[in-house]
Amino acid sequence: MNETVKKLTLPMTVQLDDMSPEEFITYYKSNQSEIERDLHEVGAVKFQGIQIESMEVFQHIVNSIANKFLAYIDGNSPRTKLSGNVYTSTEYDKTQRITMHNELSYSAKWPAKLFFSCIQPSDTGGETLLADSREILNHMDKALVDEIERKGVIYIRNLHGGRGIGPSWQDTFETESKEQLEAYCEQYDIEHQWKEDGSLRLIQRSKGIIAHRGSGARVWFNQIDQFHPSHLDSEIYEMMQHMYDSTEDFPMFVKFGDGTQITEAMVREILDTTEKLTIAPPWEINELLIVDNELASHGRNSFTGERRVLVSMTE
Repeated sequence: MNETVKKLTLPMTVQLDDMSPEEFITYYKSNQSEIERDLHEVGAVKFQGIQIESMEVFQHIVNSIANKFLAYIDGNSPRTKLSGNVYTSTEYDKTQRITMHNELSYSAKWPAKLFFSCIQPSDTGGETLLADSREILNHMDKALVDEIERKGVIYIRNLHGGRGIGPSWQDTFETESKEQLEAYCEQYDIEHQWKEDGSLRLIQRSKGIIAHRGSGARVWFNQIDQFHPSHLDSEIYEMMQHMYDSTEDFPMFVKFGDGTQITEAMVREILDTTEKLTIAPPWEINELLIVDNELASHGRNSFTGERRVLVSMTE
């Protein structure tokens, strides 16, 4: 069982010698301390040459090398829970590119690690994009960084109760129980307001820039651009302006923690800076990608054909 390691900036790639699932589990456990060290240094490690031929095999591997799994509760990306701890990667329109983000960075509870594997690569595109969150922070406009650190960020989401634009609160929290949802919100200090039509407004406060839980390194950790109205197609934005009294009634909205507005120019700075640091490693079958969710942001390229990428998340 030979291995070849490429010390790339992101991700670090480990080429294995066509390992069975059980061989990889043994290998991982024997080298776990070194793998954790590399993950904290680089932010993402990709293993190539593991026999991952199905969702069941992926789940077996991840269940064997990780614990404290996190359900996709409070998520804002369309995906399907397949079995146990395994979800599909985002099911967002394949013609669209998903911009860079750290998973659930708007929420009070986010995963520490993400485990990805591609069961079916797309015909073209479809890469899981990666960028170093430390480098994003280092290259971001200093005035914007200072403003975020002073004010923090407020995310607003308006979730319908079964009919409407965007996700429902039932799908978002994987429950039909208002009481269970309210208990979750109270546990994690999420402000929530029920509306007469059965929809729900969530107000979540975030720092936007945090210290990595392991190293203490400062990292860019937010989804400002994805929540800002400027990310919408112009026709959709115009339609929603007619539908809603205020941008704060849109399915998603973001502003500074003191209530002041985040401008389109700021969002453009975020997108431009992140784009310069983004890489697009192609997917092949029989790969396992482990991402430190605080050290590395991720996204998805548009694609053609069918694509099936699986993901599990751990605390």
